[in-house]
Amino acid sequence: MSLAARRTVLVASRSRPAFSTQRGAASSASHDHQDHDHHHEQDSTVYPAESFGGRFWRNVVLVSIAGAVGLKYAPEPSENVYLTRWIAMYTAPRDYWLSLNAKHTAQQEEYARVGLLVNDAQRPPVHRFRYPQMLDQASAFLVPVGSDVDVSSVVPRT
Repeated sequence: MSLAARRTVLVASRSRPAFSTQRGAASSASHDHQDHDHHHEQDSTVYPAESFGGRFWRNVVLVSIAGAVGLKYAPEPSENVYLTRWIAMYTAPRDYWLSLNAKHTAQQEEYARVGLLVNDAQRPPVHRFRYPQMLDQASAFLVPVGSDVDVSSVVPRT
């Protein structure tokens, strides 16, 4: 934008003196007519007339007729529908699933039993010595070699 064009825009956008805005406000207030309708454009849209002959109502009638015919020619409640018979043809029998579930339950029980055995297992107590080289010099429990008493022939009283 050129410098002259900018200057023109700035001069045009400057505010006017205060007395002219007061005068304009006073003149518009004195000529108030309370008519607000002439400022808006009229809606020129033409809407079609509503009736029961439209596509929606035609489809409603066709679907209801199809439903009535379907109920009339539906199979008896004791008969299986074609889709149900077709699904039953490709599914495994009930006994197969019962045996499979029983096998799975037995395997889970065995797995739990093994888990309990492993989880409850304890290591045997081991005496850790501070200086294991001392075993060569003396007994670990302060009992000299050969000083144990032979109590195999002792009978306890009852």
